[in-house]
Amino acid sequence: MRWFGDPTDAQRREWLRRLDAYAHAAGVAPPPRDRLVTRHAGLERVSVAVLGDPGEGDASQYVVVPVLERVANDTDFAVLCSDVVYPAGGVRAYADRFYRPYAGYPGPIYALPGNHDWYDGLSGFMTAFCDAPPAAGAPSPAAGGPWWRRLLRGLLWRRAPKATAEDVAEMRWWRDAESQQGGQPGPYCAIDAGPVRLVLIDTGLDGHIDRDQADWLREVSAGDRPKILLTGRPIYSYAHRQESPVEGGGDVDEIVTDPANHYVACIGGDDHNYQRYPVRLRDGRTIQYLVAGGSGAYLSATHQIPNVDRLAPAVDEEGFRCYPLRGDSLAHFSRRYDALLGFGRGRLVISPDDATTLMAERVGNSPPRAGSSHVDARTRRAAERVFPLPARGSAPAHNMMSLLFDSNAVPQFKSFLRLDAGPDEIVLSCWAATGCREHERNPVLEDRVRAIRDPDGGWEWRSETPGRATP
Repeated sequence: MRWFGDPTDAQRREWLRRLDAYAHAAGVAPPPRDRLVTRHAGLERVSVAVLGDPGEGDASQYVVVPVLERVANDTDFAVLCSDVVYPAGGVRAYADRFYRPYAGYPGPIYALPGNHDWYDGLSGFMTAFCDAPPAAGAPSPAAGGPWWRRLLRGLLWRRAPKATAEDVAEMRWWRDAESQQGGQPGPYCAIDAGPVRLVLIDTGLDGHIDRDQADWLREVSAGDRPKILLTGRPIYSYAHRQESPVEGGGDVDEIVTDPANHYVACIGGDDHNYQRYPVRLRDGRTIQYLVAGGSGAYLSATHQIPNVDRLAPAVDEEGFRCYPLRGDSLAHFSRRYDALLGFGRGRLVISPDDATTLMAERVGNSPPRAGSSHVDARTRRAAERVFPLPARGSAPAHNMMSLLFDSNAVPQFKSFLRLDAGPDEIVLSCWAATGCREHERNPVLEDRVRAIRDPDGGWEWRSETPGRATP
């Protein structure tokens, strides 16, 4: 449907107009124009759980819950970062993909939509997070562009599944009305979280933001409070800087890197793994760019991430982190492809130790752990066959990848972030969720990075990844 144009800008504007109208009809105050959530503004210290691309609604999503309860149940709130529901939105789908999985999480939950949440015109998302009436239906996708594109979108665009107020009430039973946030002021908003401000943007179907949202983003980004951007489209991923265009000109990253806006990190979903790029700017600052899309959807391979030195001097391989490790990713996909293409005969299977050695050779880096001292010819042939095969989602094959690679077998390679911030310190931690009982009891910290405020008001980052040297 993207071939017929992206209608999300017009639909988003209509949704925001409707929120004002719903509030007026109910006799309550409309959402604030600055779209700022101030519920948590008075906290001296804040802790936040960030779960990216969670919404499969099966074991690959639920496997995260025991670790979340173990290491993040004391957080002040949570944010679902991109693709709350797979494969294509719909109000009823939120029962198994939002309300039930996080029934035990005690704090409020906010969210920003990913492209999959837009496949029903955002109607499910707006009902779940912004209190839009479930029977309202999505705005027409026929606005904007040439007449023939408007006609085709109107004829072919997926109609939002219907739901009733009773359906929504039944789903919301799973989460206490007092602890579940209501009235999120739109699909994009900012949250004043004690000493930091979280800025959540909506990048629609194709990763851009509209002019109205860009004007708002510039306004809420101003000031010296440290900020973290959360987006459905990561700016750095697979050792590549992705464009995040602004309607009318410019790019989201120009706002993030502007020193007047004091951003310290940018977290994106969409790719279903964990990646961290500590990007050094020309003025000496470092901004952490993270991919955090591993909280439920099928795994996006990390073994296809090339040597990050291609981004030097902004960031290099030594400072880069990912989960799963490249070798573990290659081993995982070798097993999946052996089952799919090799009839389960084991000819494509690569052990984690062999895969670690092979990826160190291919990438040209020091392996993060010891691998095999010798890799035989059969394994090398298997690697040459497996490595170039599709191993991450991209249109138009995204749903097919989900069907083929959403494995519910252990070990899983899921993850989520925990953010802890105080007046002079910010900590980002990546926790793994494998589905193994021992890791539920003793969760594994895969990566941690800490920022300390210096006397000049800047932030100095240092890695605290277990078992690795500080870059």
